[in-house]
Order: sequence, then structure tokens, then C-alpha cells
Amino acid sequence: MVQAIFHHKTGSDYDDVAGQQYHFPKRYLSRVEKTLGDWIIYYGPTPGKASRYYSGIARVSSVRPDTAKPGHHYAYLRDYLDFDRLVDYAENGGYERKLVRADGTINGGTAQNAVRLLQSSEFYAIVMAGLSAPEEWPAREDAPTYDEARLELDDTAQKPFLGQDDERRIVSQLLNRPFRDAKFRQNIRTIYDRTCAFTGLRLINGHGRPEVEAAHIVPVDKDGSDSVRNGIALSGTVHWMFDRGLLSLTDDYTILASRHLNYDVSHLLHRDMKAKVPAEPHLRPHPHCLGWHRENVFKQ
Repeated sequence: MVQAIFHHKTGSDYDDVAGQQYHFPKRYLSRVEKTLGDWIIYYGPTPGKASRYYSGIARVSSVRPDTAKPGHHYAYLRDYLDFDRLVDYAENGGYERKLVRADGTINGGTAQNAVRLLQSSEFYAIVMAGLSAPEEWPAREDAPTYDEARLELDDTAQKPFLGQDDERRIVSQLLNRPFRDAKFRQNIRTIYDRTCAFTGLRLINGHGRPEVEAAHIVPVDKDGSDSVRNGIALSGTVHWMFDRGLLSLTDDYTILASRHLNYDVSHLLHRDMKAKVPAEPHLRPHPHCLGWHRENVFKQ
């Protein structure tokens, strides 16, 4: 097993679903197969930004042919987690030695590769940059619900050289459900400005804790990822109705109300019945996730 970079571009022609499936041509098959059971890092452009960034991690669970498109395959993913910040590929002299040369120039041949294998030290350096740089994190209004107030990785991650025991502790923490839940909640509340997407309510209690909750569109126990594209910020009551299929969303973010509701809730929702989602396309709920919710949860 080996770690790797997966290049991803929002809106590309590939059938990607962030954190769930990665679509790629056959020429990368041998590299992707080497990552089976191990971690990969998402990398690519971000709309409105000039550089290229590392944005999150996932594990490869299986690789299968695309039966509808010969010469292409899918890598199916699990345990996705967004980074706390976008990590510029060239910062601090660059993280991938084959990509950024010692003089700071870019290796054009390597840059063209959509799948790039990593050295273990490169992988952990990127993870540390993405998940344990508290000075880069947005201000926290919500009280911590995890043992480590700042949701940092193990302090051993700050060492310049990591041993196998350090790496095992880091991976263990990345798979820790309370840690992942807290990260997901933090990310969703941040990109939605702690505001309910369905109602517009932004309630903060006396201790600075927001009322809004982070809802998974596809539940974790149904193989839903912790990607922000599988999440939405909802107030408590709306979250309850969404999880029970009494509310859902179309792909253009129109709010759907189930006929099984025994009372009119339109006065609670935005007048135009449109959910307010982030302006940036790469942060909005993914149509694949919304479609799953309508087909498997929503009571029409």
C-alpha cells in the first residue's frame, strides 16, 4: 500500500463525487491499485484562486471498471475528511519533491499526472499542514465537544521527522469518530456562517455556541462521507424533519416538503423555498448526495 495524490476539479467531465468515488482513465490504474486500503489526498484548483491546493483526505476501499465507459475505472473511497484550510502546493518550498524542484520551479511532467504516488513523509507533512495549523483556523464560536479544545492532531505531528508509532497515532486519530464529527461540524458551521440554510436563522447562545447543526445528507451509517459536499447547516427542528424525510432538496436547492407533514411549515422556511447554500460551487451539496436523499429518505 502507498499514499497518493488524486487530482480533482469541480465541474470536470469525470464522474467524481468528492469523498465517495474517483473516476479516472486506465493509464492510472496501476498507480491507483497500489493505494488500495491506504490514504489519498485530494489536490487541484479552487474556483476564484490562482494556485493549486491540497484540500482533504480519504482512503481507497476498492477499484472497479466503469462498465459504461470503456477504458475508465472508479476508485471508491471512505473516511473522507476536509482539511481545515486549503494547503497551497508550493508553500514552504513545496511538499512533493518530484513536483516542486529545489529551486522552486515546477516539474511540468509531474504536474500533468492526475495520480501521483507519495513518499510517506510527504503525505504526513501535507496532513499536518491541513489539519493542525490552529493559527489559520477561523474563530470558534462553538464550545468544543472533543477532548482537545482546538481539535488538533497529536502533538507528535509537530516533530520534523515522524516514526512509525507517531504515524499510527495520527492515523488512529483520523479514524476517531468523535474527532471526525467535531471536524465536520466545525467545517459546516464555518462555510454556512452558522446560519440555517432552510430558515435563515442564526442563533448564538450566551456562551457563544450556535444553535445550527451540521447535517449529513447521506448518513454516515449509510456510507455517507464527511465531505462538506455531503453536509448542510440546519436548525434543530429542520434537521429532525430532514433526517426523517419530511423535507428534502432538489438539485437547484429548492426545498421540498413532504405530503406526510400534518402541518404547514412554509412559514418557518425561506419565502422563496430556496435553501441558501455557499456561493462557491465546490462547497455546495453535491447532486449525487441530494439525489440519494430524495430517493432513499424523502417521503413524497
